[in-house]
Amino acid sequence: MTSTTTTATPVPTASLNWRAPFELLAGLGSRLFPPSLLLLVQRLGIAAIFFMSGRTKIEDGTWLTLSDSAFELFRTDYKLPFVAPVPAAYAATTAEHLFPILLVLGLFTRFSACGLLVMTSVIEIFVYPDAWPTHLSWAGLLLPLIAFGGGKLSLDRLIRIP
Repeated sequence: MTSTTTTATPVPTASLNWRAPFELLAGLGSRLFPPSLLLLVQRLGIAAIFFMSGRTKIEDGTWLTLSDSAFELFRTDYKLPFVAPVPAAYAATTAEHLFPILLVLGLFTRFSACGLLVMTSVIEIFVYPDAWPTHLSWAGLLLPLIAFGGGKLSLDRLIRIP
């Protein structure tokens, strides 16, 4: 009895590199969006949110006069357990104007981002605890600014503030 052995010839298959589109996108993304541009967009985005909120507390036709409705908000909706309403209204409105301007300039970026992160935490804990998805997105913009600073496109970089 003779035995025949046959060996199967491998069928040539096209090599499919399923990672190729992802590698292409990663390379393109890192060239189009360098970290300095991303930090600039984060600074501008979070600055706009807080600055516009601060403007809602200002009397129409004035630059920095707090409106009666702002004081009422701090007496009722925004009432904090550790700060009286009038100083809280002034402090919050000042912070909502000052820190965003500094962020746009990229000046004292880490300090400004820390200030807005503290403000976000206070809002989350004491004012609007159910708005955590919004506050988490704000923190997501602020935390990289604290960690990395304002980036190459900032006054911090120009005057060598770490």
